[in-house]
Amino acid sequence: MMKQIPYGITDFGRIQKENYYYVDKTMFIEKIEMQPPYLFLIRPRRFGKSLTLAMLETYYDISYVEQFNELFGHLYIGQHPTRLHNKFLIMRFNFSEVSSNVNEVEHSFKLHCCNKIKDFVYKYEHLLGKEIWDVLDEDTQKVPGAFLSAVNTYASRKGNIRIYLLIDEYDNFTNTILSTYGTDYYRKATHGEGFIRGFFNVIKSATTGTGSALERLFITGVSPVTMDDVTSGFNIGTNITNDSWFNDLVGFSEKELREMLAYYKEQGVLEESVDEIIAMMKPNYDNYCFSEDTLEQCMFNSDMALYFLKSFVLHHKKPKEIVDPNIRTDFNKLTYLIKLDHGLGENFSVIKEIAEQGEITTDIVTHFSALEMTDPSNFKSLLFYFGLLSIKGVDMVGRPILHVPNLVVREQLFNFLIQGYIKHNIFKMDMNKMAALFEDMAFRGDWKPLFDFIADAIREQSRIREYIEGEAHIKGFLLAYLGMYRYYQLYPEYELNKGFADFFFKPSPSVPVMPPFTYLLEVKYAKAGASEKEIRTLADEAREQLLRYSEDELVAGAKAKGGLKLITIVWRSWELVLLEETTLSL
Repeated sequence: MMKQIPYGITDFGRIQKENYYYVDKTMFIEKIEMQPPYLFLIRPRRFGKSLTLAMLETYYDISYVEQFNELFGHLYIGQHPTRLHNKFLIMRFNFSEVSSNVNEVEHSFKLHCCNKIKDFVYKYEHLLGKEIWDVLDEDTQKVPGAFLSAVNTYASRKGNIRIYLLIDEYDNFTNTILSTYGTDYYRKATHGEGFIRGFFNVIKSATTGTGSALERLFITGVSPVTMDDVTSGFNIGTNITNDSWFNDLVGFSEKELREMLAYYKEQGVLEESVDEIIAMMKPNYDNYCFSEDTLEQCMFNSDMALYFLKSFVLHHKKPKEIVDPNIRTDFNKLTYLIKLDHGLGENFSVIKEIAEQGEITTDIVTHFSALEMTDPSNFKSLLFYFGLLSIKGVDMVGRPILHVPNLVVREQLFNFLIQGYIKHNIFKMDMNKMAALFEDMAFRGDWKPLFDFIADAIREQSRIREYIEGEAHIKGFLLAYLGMYRYYQLYPEYELNKGFADFFFKPSPSVPVMPPFTYLLEVKYAKAGASEKEIRTLADEAREQLLRYSEDELVAGAKAKGGLKLITIVWRSWELVLLEETTLSL
């Protein structure tokens, strides 16, 4: 029977027992055991963190000892088991289940924690002994920190109990509190005598106590912000986020994805070749790197890859929406966390710099408070942790170079830029009208009205002009707006025939209907006061470049079919002064 696609399933046991396809990550258990016992991992949302914790839970839980061969026998760790398998009592929390409503959050947090600890006691009562209830009075069972402390103390004194604590999405509800209600309420929850801080203080105490039953700890989240705030300096464990050993712990490598596609190809449910499907997925879902020591090993977002593949396997076609709606919801949440400065300050400039330069260089800050998020270095790091930037390389002194990993992320990031212009009344554009004009450009070859429309909008709104002075600013502005539409994979500064085209509009194989036209766009910039002769010189220079780029094999197919268009646009300061199409000889 063909294995099912495990889209949205984070139950490791169910995946193994109900014939779902599983990308084997169990070899990382050996590496995890070689680390210090208290670990912390940050990865973007929907990247496979919950399934990883479920795998660890199933492997280490003493309750699964009789099922070890069934669950792990065919996997790497089943063939190479460690001495710690099925040796622990597992206590697991999932803070995504905690309400982020300001009127309910404290009660919800306490209820979640106390219920999970109570479930733990009931589950392992036969090992703990019924007398444990003698030390857990009714009041203790209502306070998470006191409850956890009492259980740990009891188990420590018993002497033969080993506890593995797993916390999934530790910062889920605190991030929502921070983004929705602001820093004041967040501070009450995470600082001083805050209810979250009190709970983590108990965990911290247990990890440093001699002879504690709490032997191992694994925490996942999407940023270090909350951990820094609740533990007075991020000292609850070892951060393996940027450790090269764990770059591919979650997500799919291209090798893993190819193996999955090859399996479904053999099952006869994929009409396209593996290479063709990889070509559809790679520009949208790939290119995440979390360590500067593993630049050759980029990862696909596993949720988005499974979302895309599910449509192929079940319906034999591409999904209508290239982005999983759940991912889009998560991106929308980030628009609140990534607050644009009042009056468009330094952090807005960071996003603008990314649009204009394509990359930024910065040290990745490993811990900082929510109150320090507006510092540009921290803000750049936050974009990295959220998966909006990825490590591309290192500069001459070893600092990470960060870039936007793929087209899906670029659309979301540039949407922040556009919303910033709107929010601060810098620039507004009728996006519905622009979308219609873009469709005309894509499917009818009628490109000029789109650029006239953009130029008219800039001419009518004077405030935007101070933000697009200079060639890099113009190109970044165009990239932000033109990159919002998925008919094309839009590449800035794309290498073609020993040169770099300013914009390469490559028809996207991911959309249901591919546009018949391919565009190479060359943008030239002249300072205010430039003469018509100077404008003409720039246009002629662009024409020669475009003709050279048109000889590249990457556009040969479009050229042969008459679908290749070479476009020159010239700006003089903020004003669009020339639009020209170069005719190709047959």
